[in-house]
Amino acid sequence: MKKKIMTVTIYVLIAVAILGLGACSVFQLPVFGGKPEGERLERMKRSPHFRDGAFENLEPTVLMVEEDSGGLLKNLWEFVFKKRPGVRPEQPLRMVKRDLKHLSPEGDFYAWFGHSSYLLSLHGTTILVDPVFETAAPFAFLNKPFEGTDKYHADDMPPIDYLVISHDHYDHLDYQTVKRLKDRVKTVICPLGVGAHFERWGYEPGQIVEMDWDENLTFPDSLSFHCLPARHFSGRTLKRNGTLWASFLLSTPRASVFLGGDSGYGKHFREIGRRHPQIDLAILENGQYNRQWAQIHTMPDELGREAVELRAKQIITVHHSKFALARHAWDEPLKNELKARKDYALDLIVVPLGEVVPLNLGK
Repeated sequence: MKKKIMTVTIYVLIAVAILGLGACSVFQLPVFGGKPEGERLERMKRSPHFRDGAFENLEPTVLMVEEDSGGLLKNLWEFVFKKRPGVRPEQPLRMVKRDLKHLSPEGDFYAWFGHSSYLLSLHGTTILVDPVFETAAPFAFLNKPFEGTDKYHADDMPPIDYLVISHDHYDHLDYQTVKRLKDRVKTVICPLGVGAHFERWGYEPGQIVEMDWDENLTFPDSLSFHCLPARHFSGRTLKRNGTLWASFLLSTPRASVFLGGDSGYGKHFREIGRRHPQIDLAILENGQYNRQWAQIHTMPDELGREAVELRAKQIITVHHSKFALARHAWDEPLKNELKARKDYALDLIVVPLGEVVPLNLGK
């Protein structure tokens, strides 16, 4: 009997070891990105927001709030495996497709590709933000875009002056997309540590500019990037917060645009509005929220409050209408933005999927 128990124990240990080795091998795939090392890591360690090997939010933040209906593990299991009716549209969504390579450089415009992927042109300078043209997961079968929302690809983009990445989650940093964009991108702007992914994927170190919160950079074309806080987290593997997450304020001599990235509501919105009182346009997260993630994503009743505290003249919402990453109905964010417009008297720009919308900034 003892011999049988010992034999079973050995087999179990061997199986665990094989699974462990397999997991380690999987995490070495390029899709999972690079690891900050050398001077990049040393710079991260000098950040006031980096402690004990990880970045921290400005205020205490819980990534997942345990609910009374069975606890954290039960809720996580149900989120992954329980069927959620209504989270994906029953019919293909309508998405227009424009020729982005031959648009006039005169004036400012915005083009939205669904979720948090969009193209800005400010005075002839092109800025592509968080492009995800393939999948919001490490492997395509895990999270496909809604039917009808996959019309744009990397090859459809014009030359990109600045590729801006808010953080390294898969629904904001897609390996296949940025690999295919490499020869079109002049400069990458990203938070601390995220450049390690780009270097592993073939980008030159000289293309990559990494920023910490409250750092400002002005380029020869007079476009300034202000790296600002967000209340979120990061990570492409089991390790969390090994790279920074951020929002950005883009400033030109005529106008300024706030790129909110992913963020739960927090004191930083009021502070950003106080320090930067002339925000012409704020592009804010609206969607993929859940009560369990209330501190790291914007809840519906907080959208209008964020816009008011930023004191932005106009609002566009993103983070919806392409991927199902939460339990709410796919079109709920569209209703949320209209309610926020009414409740808070917001100047809301509603952008059809794929459309190019002129912006009236700095007027």
